[in-house]
Amino acid sequence: MKHWLRNILILTLWLGNSLNLLICKGEDRVTQPPGDVIATEGETVTLGCTFETSYPNPTLFWYKQDGNNSPKFILSRIQRDEGNTAAEFKERFSSTLNSTLKSVPLKIQKLQLSDSAVYYLSSLHTLSNYSGM
Repeated sequence: MKHWLRNILILTLWLGNSLNLLICKGEDRVTQPPGDVIATEGETVTLGCTFETSYPNPTLFWYKQDGNNSPKFILSRIQRDEGNTAAEFKERFSSTLNSTLKSVPLKIQKLQLSDSAVYYLSSLHTLSNYSGM
């Protein structure tokens, strides 16, 4: 009997809304389900996220942070599929902003061990309030 070792990935969602509540005065809120997402190499996973905003055209950003490294920009979404995706993520990472459901899930295809990281979402208004823009 052969035993196969499967590569397991752990994707963690950081609860960005605790930061948002401190700096946004309740204008924007991002909610991500707590806990880790555990998946196998080669699979597709979708990281859920919803938002609340008083702005008619929200701009949302997904980031990836692994280890003690600085967060890396993955993509931004303005409306549906409009926005930018960083070159290194274009092939396997995607997201569609749904204004009706107020959701912007991140889909990662063909998972790799290097995808094990903390993923989080922020809004443009959160970033501008935080950085004093």
